[in-house]
Amino acid sequence: MRNFVLLHVSLFVITVLFSMVLWPYLLLTAAQLLYIPILLKLVCKEQGWFWKVYPYFAIPAYVSVMVEQIASPDWGWLLAAIYLLFTVFVAGYGLYRFLHRGFTNVEEFSIDMGLIYLAMGGSWYFAFIAGIDLGFSPLLTWLTAIHFHYSAFILPIFVGLIGRLYSSRHYRSAAVLLLVAPMAVAVGITFSRWIEVISVLFYFYGLGVMIWITWRLFFLQPLQKWFVRISLTALAVTISFSMLYVLSNGFGLFSTTIDFMLRFHGILNCIVFALVGLIGWMLAVPPSRFQPPTFPVSKIRGRQSADQIGEIGEIRGLSDDLRTYGVIPSANIIDFYENTVNYRLKATVHWHTWFKPFAYCYSFISRRTQQINLPFHNREIEMTGDIFTVHEGLDGREHVRIWERKIGKETVFTALYSQHHSNEKWYMNIALPLPFTTMTGVLELHDAKGALQLTSQRTDGDSDAGVYLSIGKDGLFKLPLQENFLITENGEEGLQAEHTMWIFSLPFLTINYRIEKY
Repeated sequence: MRNFVLLHVSLFVITVLFSMVLWPYLLLTAAQLLYIPILLKLVCKEQGWFWKVYPYFAIPAYVSVMVEQIASPDWGWLLAAIYLLFTVFVAGYGLYRFLHRGFTNVEEFSIDMGLIYLAMGGSWYFAFIAGIDLGFSPLLTWLTAIHFHYSAFILPIFVGLIGRLYSSRHYRSAAVLLLVAPMAVAVGITFSRWIEVISVLFYFYGLGVMIWITWRLFFLQPLQKWFVRISLTALAVTISFSMLYVLSNGFGLFSTTIDFMLRFHGILNCIVFALVGLIGWMLAVPPSRFQPPTFPVSKIRGRQSADQIGEIGEIRGLSDDLRTYGVIPSANIIDFYENTVNYRLKATVHWHTWFKPFAYCYSFISRRTQQINLPFHNREIEMTGDIFTVHEGLDGREHVRIWERKIGKETVFTALYSQHHSNEKWYMNIALPLPFTTMTGVLELHDAKGALQLTSQRTDGDSDAGVYLSIGKDGLFKLPLQENFLITENGEEGLQAEHTMWIFSLPFLTINYRIEKY
């Protein structure tokens, strides 16, 4: 690591000594030649494919920045294009990280977004060097490039590193606002000063929470806490002057010039925020708390009818013994799960109003995939179906059975039921094959005063519960979906169930079932 840092410090010093550009433009160069490579070294796995490919993109990119600064050739647009290609490569790695994890661990998502935002910085840098007219002055184009390098790349990574040490509801809300703020600033500059003001308020709140966290946080190195606190406080000060500049430029309430912003805001961000913060995190890099799921996942992919992958056999229910899950609901509920073929289902589907346009568009897809192929109306309909056993070797999980449900002749669900055990708990493991992938719902089972609750919402940090999408051979993408089943008694032999689904914690689908024994 020491040699890596010395190399990039040397590249930056050489560029500064021989640079032919005005000093303010070196603020961006510091990020390009110093902060970006060192931060990538801190947060990216050296054993992964990224570092194997990294030199082929990074060396031409850093050389192109140095040549452009030192020689200032007429073909600077080509050098800027090389750097842009490098930032797209880094953004691709951020997307790769996200797709192999999904909507979990906000701190890692913050790092992902920092990597992705870098491509925006590369795009604005290319526009500035190539002289592309985006409707702004060249200076404002350059300032936008530096904004996406500092506030949209460096800050999200610092926020992610804080989250590896501390996570709470306040941290998560502040982190999300700090991730939204860079794009809000860009939109505000383009369309509305009021949006720009709101984006600065996002920064105020987010940075205030992060600074508060750093005063409560136990750091791995005693000196580290002061570097991190000073770094974030410096950014909070510069953001305050950004608000004054917005009020000055947009509303004429104060007198703050862009020259003052360049000298004060630029230097403080470059030296105190970025450099001091980088030194602080170099003292000790907190490890990631994300652990990839290890539970079994169905190997079946694509549109599959039940009779293609299974056959009707002796299995009669979704579970051989519901008590395996450690729950003891009523006898009728146990009988339903162990002898499902003895029951008929009548369902009423309610798409929530805000989601109906999306449900209508999705209906064109569901008719082809035959998965979650639910009607758009809310009239009660009967669902029929059978239980199939899966042909040996196709699925890869144990004790798999298929529950195919139909409305008339159209298949509504083809769900592959299994179970797995981890963290001293049994889970229901349900797979829905989709084109090129499989959606897997991992549900916890809980007693609910004689009723039975099946939920994808986690009760503890080690739980496997959730809704996942298979990525590649062994990757799992955690979807921002939650589902909950509540099954209760309804008369002597009848049952009723409510199935509710949420996306980003917003309810979008509720299905009410009447379950009657034949």
